[in-house]
Amino acid sequence: MKFLMITNNPEVAAFAVASGVDRIFIDLELIGKQQRQGHLDTVISRHAVQDVALVRGAVPPGRLLVRINPIHENSTAEIDAVIEAGADILMLPMFRGPAEVKVFADTVRGRARTCLLVETLDAAQWLRDCVRVPGIDEVHIGLNDLHLERKQRFMFEPLADGMVDKLAAILREEGVPFGIGGVARIGEGMLPAELVLAEHVRLQSSAAILSRTFHRQARTVDEIRQNMDFPGEVQKLRDSYNEHLSAAPSDLVEAHEELRRRVAQIVAAIQSRDAAGRTGAA
Repeated sequence: MKFLMITNNPEVAAFAVASGVDRIFIDLELIGKQQRQGHLDTVISRHAVQDVALVRGAVPPGRLLVRINPIHENSTAEIDAVIEAGADILMLPMFRGPAEVKVFADTVRGRARTCLLVETLDAAQWLRDCVRVPGIDEVHIGLNDLHLERKQRFMFEPLADGMVDKLAAILREEGVPFGIGGVARIGEGMLPAELVLAEHVRLQSSAAILSRTFHRQARTVDEIRQNMDFPGEVQKLRDSYNEHLSAAPSDLVEAHEELRRRVAQIVAAIQSRDAAGRTGAA
């Protein structure tokens, strides 16, 4: 299981890797993101290509992932610059079909690993064709934009309603390694990390991003140390994942049903809160 952390701070990146994080994630995506997520309580990273070179020296070979912008008129220049700066893996967001994937793969030309971020309905519909494009190495299923495009209220609804099951089945059949969404600390959050990690095992996912709540949006190593035992919390995630690896299939099914119940409760609470807000506004 690979745990990814988003940061453009070289000291934080080195600390995270030394603490058990598998990949460092630099996020260059800006095109269209404000329009999609600007109304939500989400963090829009303001990373730059220069950050790739800065962080490169703090991260072991093979472990620096960079999310680029969706395919646009300057994609070739952006991809070339990111690879030249030292990226090991390039992630393509917000694509909708194999044509964009082919442009991406043809531009990378084997100079780095490639990862598709599946977060649109079209990408989900054409997933099999997309991963069959030569030069695609792995996939990550992005729950945030995916649930928004489906007009759902809670990020983990695609995991609860069977959509991610279908995507995971295609990826397993095609032999493509994949990850799913993000994960918070063990014992915290509306949806416990333990249940999310059980889903990773059930679906045979091999990667998750540490959520912004995991480290409380800390920007420096000192802030992280003040807030938490970072290596200990990463190890708790790994221990929970490994525990689920040895679980019986029936236990994983039971955990999935519990996740579905929890998600239904959360969605009902959100609906109730929104209805109360509309009544108050009226």
